[in-house]
Amino acid sequence: MPRKDGTGPLGDGGKGGTGRGQGGGQGRGQGKGRGMGVGGDCVCTSCGATAPHKNGVSCTTLKCPKCGSPMIRKS
Repeated sequence: MPRKDGTGPLGDGGKGGTGRGQGGGQGRGQGKGRGMGVGGDCVCTSCGATAPHKNGVSCTTLKCPKCGSPMIRKS
């Protein structure tokens, strides 16, 4: 990995190596800040109630309308 960004050649892990040579790098276009895209639902972690996901609003910032528990994203 000459540029230390995960785009270098794949290795074989070698003897006594860390074993990261088999595609352990991150690769291009898979960095932070990537959402799950358009659509999907927010789901309550306690009661399972769902609400439609709104673009630009993280499901984790919402509270369940039924019980007040945090919600998570379901694609």
